[in-house]
Amino acid sequence: MKRIITFAIGILFIALSAVAGGQRVLFIGDSITDGNWGNSCGTAKPSSQRTLWDMNHIYGSGYMYLCATYYQGNYPEKEYEFFNRGISGNTLEDLEKRWEADVIDMKPDVLSVLVGTNDIHFYLQSDKKKPFDFAAWEKRYRSLLDRSLQANPNLKIVLGAPFVANTGNMRKSADFAERDSLVRRCAEITERIAKDYKAVYLPFNKMFDEILKTIPTSKDTYWIWDGIHPTPAGHKRMADLWIECVKL
Repeated sequence: MKRIITFAIGILFIALSAVAGGQRVLFIGDSITDGNWGNSCGTAKPSSQRTLWDMNHIYGSGYMYLCATYYQGNYPEKEYEFFNRGISGNTLEDLEKRWEADVIDMKPDVLSVLVGTNDIHFYLQSDKKKPFDFAAWEKRYRSLLDRSLQANPNLKIVLGAPFVANTGNMRKSADFAERDSLVRRCAEITERIAKDYKAVYLPFNKMFDEILKTIPTSKDTYWIWDGIHPTPAGHKRMADLWIECVKL
């Protein structure tokens, strides 16, 4: 009799857990997503070495944080779960190395990816003996999404366009035109992948182009302070676009 009761309680607990759990929304990328989440020392530690229990810093301080606060604050009955897995300095290859632990094992229902600017940054710092391999970059990107869809065929995918702006210290860069061209090429590839995978595409690059062109500010660093990283104002616009387009 005791075994039957214990078994029944176990089944009830599983059922209640399934009902209580909301959608799991995971963001992965580089420093723009990172926002120093779960990280009090300021260095880009792996996810496993961060303070995953510290709810004061669990989301970092960027657009991902704003998306999470919007949904969790306005729809508590949905019990959305948000996870930040951005790591500063990461390229697409870096994401590949941690994809199993930071994406597959997390079992997300929604996967949001923003990557590309570091791939170009590190390429420009290299000897550049060979052109940037866009074909390999696209193949790697698609492979990661294939792995995720194999694990969860119902996964909702969100792909953000990488971006760069001629603001702040970036104005001192002699290779900005080349950087801008290469990053835009990555954005075009990302858009093509999003279309093929029926993913939500977020044109962050075009959004910032429009903002910088049409909204005059006294400082060119108002939206993107160093040419790569958005300010709080820039992150707010990114979050607004995410929320508008994704519609959880």
